[in-house]
Amino acid sequence: MFATFVFGNGMSWLPTIMLFVDIVVAAAIFYYTCKHRYYWIGGLELVQLVMVLWFEFARGHGLRTTNPFIVDKFAWIMLLIAAVVGGLIVVFAVGYMEEFQKEHPEVPDRRPFFFGVMGLFLVAMFGLVMSNNLLYMYTCWEITSFCSFLLIGYTQTKEAIRNSFKALWMNLLGGLAFALAILLMGTQLHSVELTRLLAVGSDNRVVQLVAALLVFCGFTKCAMMPFSGWLLGAMVAPTPTSALLHSSTMVKAGVFLIIKLCPLFEGNYVGWMTLMVGGITFFFAGCAAIAQSDGKKVLAYSTVSNLGLIVCCAGLGTYAGAWTAIMLVIFHAVAKSLCFLCVGTAEQQIGSRNLENFDGLFCSMPRLSMCMLVGICGMFLAPFGMLVSKWAAMKAVVDAGQPLLVFFMAFGSAITMFYWAKWIGKICAYIPMKKELEEGIHSVQWVALRFLSAAVVSLCTLFPLLSSRMVGPYLQEIYRCNGSVLAPSNLLVMGVMVVLVMLLGLGYGRGRRNRRVLTQLSGANAGDNLGYLGAGERVVPVTLSNWYMDDWFGEARMQLWGFSLCAACILAGLALVGGGVLLA
Repeated sequence: MFATFVFGNGMSWLPTIMLFVDIVVAAAIFYYTCKHRYYWIGGLELVQLVMVLWFEFARGHGLRTTNPFIVDKFAWIMLLIAAVVGGLIVVFAVGYMEEFQKEHPEVPDRRPFFFGVMGLFLVAMFGLVMSNNLLYMYTCWEITSFCSFLLIGYTQTKEAIRNSFKALWMNLLGGLAFALAILLMGTQLHSVELTRLLAVGSDNRVVQLVAALLVFCGFTKCAMMPFSGWLLGAMVAPTPTSALLHSSTMVKAGVFLIIKLCPLFEGNYVGWMTLMVGGITFFFAGCAAIAQSDGKKVLAYSTVSNLGLIVCCAGLGTYAGAWTAIMLVIFHAVAKSLCFLCVGTAEQQIGSRNLENFDGLFCSMPRLSMCMLVGICGMFLAPFGMLVSKWAAMKAVVDAGQPLLVFFMAFGSAITMFYWAKWIGKICAYIPMKKELEEGIHSVQWVALRFLSAAVVSLCTLFPLLSSRMVGPYLQEIYRCNGSVLAPSNLLVMGVMVVLVMLLGLGYGRGRRNRRVLTQLSGANAGDNLGYLGAGERVVPVTLSNWYMDDWFGEARMQLWGFSLCAACILAGLALVGGGVLLA
């Protein structure tokens, strides 16, 4: 069913179409940059367009591409993620955007435009993961960058416009590196096929430089530090945009390209740069999440952190590292999209996404809280897949002999417990509510939320099958060997544990008589469990507050350390690889 197949050989007209699309996207970017007077961003697009056009007319016609599109098992995985998760986000958006426009009458109703851009985004993602020709991948890459710019700026507020242009220039910086990689590969290796790059191998210095440029491009797309600012800024957009960019498509395009290049990373400066940037991002972004009370911001920093872990595993260049990276991609895409959609739904109902206002969410919105709890458990709790994959990541790092990264892995993984446990504590706290708040949730939103909740549990249960039928066979083709990261028996035990955990949850509280008692508060209970009698018989409302440790893990401090270290690693890596090519 998921066999590898190749297509596109007979499409002689396709290069012309792709070149035309490049020009159209560039013209659209020029229009918006000139309209808002961001001329220097338009300059970034102009430089890379000139490079691509020169290559196409001067060298491109002389290159023969034998396999323009390849759909292997990894591509199948990414296609399913984009189709299923992305499709459910679009379904959710139908109901969400209807309520959004009612709540924000000051925002022009451009829903047809919104859904059109989301559809184009998903089509470009499909083309990107199937492309073996880097010129075609570049075209799809530029479309996703442009679509993300349009989606982030949907509300047209000053903040939305500013953040959309931040996303655009950071992704265009990566696009410039992509264009340079194509130029270098085409002129030196006389090919623009990704399979050709892997076939030549990492012993070739030109291949190392091309790989380094493509990895840098991946860094910008998947928001590694110091390029994480654009993903954090995407929170100003409606929730479906945040979910789409943070989970299934935009950022996954970056890690997809980096994982594809995995065999070129072992034992060289490109791999060192990749794993160091990933490890540092994983640690410092996780630390920054501790100090956040905004639900979307916690999810954003968690996304950056987990993407850093994926990139770090890929940077090892080993079979185990690649296996772990792919598994993390799968579980993160499903669980994180569910979390984003739940937070957006809760925000619509209670008017806030601040975690301090999530007290007693289980009492006012029990079904939504259960979906949220499934997503959170899928991200950090045993025996769900993300935690097992993180354990595999630490094992891969130890086996690869990277003692410094063991520190980042161990403490970075422990840090996740802080912000997820705080979140669970807020929504599970028993504070009786006087009214039901789930009545306003649109029926199509429930379809997406329930389906994603079921997908989280199903994927964790089917972990062994996913490994043996999809991920394992793909890596065996790439690495030309049979490997095993986790014993099949361990995977089977994990799947059984997931089923037992769910059965335990379904049976909780059944078959016993419930006894209602007054909640113990900080004073005499006022009788409704919502307040207590304080000084002067004054009724004090019940409040719960988390500890955010801003003095230790403040956002500005974590960004300073993370941005500085990652920037230093990128500059050092590019300098070492580029210097090696010049001196050769």
